[in-house]
Amino acid sequence: MSQISLPPALHSAPTLIILLACYAVLGCVLLAASVIAAGVIVPGHDWAADTISDLGAGRYEFIVDSGLYAFSAALVAIAVAAAHVHLGGRGWSFGIVAFALMGLIVFLVGARNEYGDSDNEGVVIHIYLVYALGVLMAVAPWVMAGAAGQMGQGYTRMLRAIAVLWTLTAPVFFFLPTGIDGLYERGLGLLAIVAVCTLAHLFLRYGRALR
Repeated sequence: MSQISLPPALHSAPTLIILLACYAVLGCVLLAASVIAAGVIVPGHDWAADTISDLGAGRYEFIVDSGLYAFSAALVAIAVAAAHVHLGGRGWSFGIVAFALMGLIVFLVGARNEYGDSDNEGVVIHIYLVYALGVLMAVAPWVMAGAAGQMGQGYTRMLRAIAVLWTLTAPVFFFLPTGIDGLYERGLGLLAIVAVCTLAHLFLRYGRALR
C-alpha cells in the first residue's frame, strides 16, 4: 500500500480564533437584542408571564427566530474554536460535540416554529429539543472546565459555577406558574450567554497570545 503524503498542519490561526470568539459574543448580543425588540414590538407582551417561545410564534416570529439563528451560529463558533484550540482531554472533546449539537438544537427550535402549544400537526419535538439542550448545557461547561484552567483558573471556576447553577435552576422552570416562567426563562438564557461569552473570552485571549 502506497504511503499517503499529508500536507503540513497549521499549528496556529490567530485571526480565525479571534473572529470566531468575536462572533460568538455578537451572536449572544443579537439574541438578547431580538428578545428585547420583540418584547417591545409584540402587542400585549407580558415580560414576566410570556416566554421567549411565545415571542417566537405569531406575526412577529421572525424577530426572535433571527436571534435564535444568530445564537445557534454562536454555539457552532464556540465548537469550531474549541476544536481548533483543543486543550486536551475527553471532556474537552465532548464539549466540542456538545456545543455543535446545541447549535443545531437552537436552530431547529427556531426553524420548526412549534412550541408545544397544543400543536398536533406532525411530530411535535420542541419539548425533546428543550430537554436535550438542558442536559448538554449542564454537562458541557463542567467537562471543559478542567482543560480551560490551562488558560487561567478563573475559567475553571466560572464554567463549573455555570454548570452547577444551570443544573440546579433549569429543572425548576418546568414547575413554575405561568405568571413568572417567562422572566425565569430569560434568566436561564442569560446563564447560557455567560457560558458562551466565558469560552469566547478564553479563545480571544488565546488568539491574541498567538500574534
